[in-house]
Amino acid sequence: MAAVQKVSIALSPEMVAMLKGAVASGEYASASEIVREALREWNLRKPLREAEIERLRKAWRDGVESGPSRELDLEEIKRRGRERLAQLKQG
Repeated sequence: MAAVQKVSIALSPEMVAMLKGAVASGEYASASEIVREALREWNLRKPLREAEIERLRKAWRDGVESGPSRELDLEEIKRRGRERLAQLKQG
């Protein structure tokens, strides 16, 4: 491993207990190993988070650009849905 730099972090008692439990069970050699793995996984998921944010932004833009909202007639929507379901069952 390249040069190592020590940092201090604040964790809740529950997180500290999780770290200690994982080390005590032998799953990890040290708390540092757990934090390094967590940071690697966080970094790998970063592009997925960014893609999801962009997908939500696009959905928002599409909604805004689709024009003003209007009242929905839920009974009409249900009626049309039942009609479509009946057609699917028939044919």
